[in-house]
Amino acid sequence: MSSHDDADSARPKFVSKETTGRVLTWPAMVARLKTAYSVPHMAATSPRRSVARADGVWLRAQASAPPGAKYMGAKLFGVGREKAANHLIALFDQDSGKLAAFVDGQLATAFRTAATTAVAIDRLAQPGPVRVAILGSGLEAHHHLEALHAVRPIEAVRIFSPTRERREAFAAEFRRSLGLDIQAADSARAACDGMSVIIAAARAAGEQPILYGDWLKPGQMVASIGSTLPEQREIDVSVVEACDLIVCDTVDEVIEETGDMIAASAAGVDFGAKILSLNEAMQDAAAGRIAGAQLPLYKSVGSGLQDIIAAELALDLAAEQGLAETSGIRLQTRRPPPPSPKNLKNRMELTASAKPGTGLTKIYAASITSSFLPSPATSAESTRRRSGTMSARSWNMGFQDA
Repeated sequence: MSSHDDADSARPKFVSKETTGRVLTWPAMVARLKTAYSVPHMAATSPRRSVARADGVWLRAQASAPPGAKYMGAKLFGVGREKAANHLIALFDQDSGKLAAFVDGQLATAFRTAATTAVAIDRLAQPGPVRVAILGSGLEAHHHLEALHAVRPIEAVRIFSPTRERREAFAAEFRRSLGLDIQAADSARAACDGMSVIIAAARAAGEQPILYGDWLKPGQMVASIGSTLPEQREIDVSVVEACDLIVCDTVDEVIEETGDMIAASAAGVDFGAKILSLNEAMQDAAAGRIAGAQLPLYKSVGSGLQDIIAAELALDLAAEQGLAETSGIRLQTRRPPPPSPKNLKNRMELTASAKPGTGLTKIYAASITSSFLPSPATSAESTRRRSGTMSARSWNMGFQDA
């Protein structure tokens, strides 16, 4: 490899929106997310989103270090005073810690939301072909029907959107593109009647609910993805009360930061015992509870884990197809300095003077050992980190001198 090639390989890659749309496919995206959610997560795997606000602007950050993945990273996006926004996902190598790529997050976000819902529906809905009600005719509704088509046979679809022309255009498009038996319904209730899966992918004008609990019957499954902020509404509190299992992609944020769940809590609906995270639901231990659910609900706000998994897949496929661009960015790599003789002597003296049973011997011995570790993790340590089995304490000790 030439020195020019060496320099290029050290520079972060860039995957554009156009490339993301070209390389991502629904089956690959759903499969990658299913794998990611099937691995047990630690509490710190995907911390809560952070939102910075100023006069007329806001910026959100969502970070994740998915167990078993190649990369960790964060998505940044916000809305400025001109109401324009960019979505940026930065990927860092989990072994080296180096910045690996920037991915335009606009399409990656759209793909990951619908693909995660498809994972949830495939897990929660009754086995076999599904009959689907779609409430909404926008981009999210399009993507959700496409994603679900990748995981389940679809017997029939009913679509409702308040504008007749839009719902009829939606139906015509999917008859043509996927050959589905799809009809436009005259009301949201008519769309839901007799369908096994109900996908709420729109919010009504005035933030009024578009789905009600007395429309639902045992054997149906509901997915709601349109209420992600306190001021937003999509499903009525009666839906939260009627459903006997509520699976959330990000539990704390769904419960505390979505208008639907805030309203349900204010109305006195006790839903705490119904809650499972999607990660918990994907484990074998949850199979019995899922099988016993008569009316499950999946509630989504999105998560950093979904963003990183989608961006990782986009980068992998773009690199395989020669479509990942090399950026002009080079960042300085910071490594822990070697221990000074003075510090090493002090640590050895502290270790020697520690009393048995105080825990100091173990702590300082680990600290001394970490001083001689090379900055990249050993293969065994790397495996433990990826599997998510490393404790927070052992992780921190590994970087004692960083």
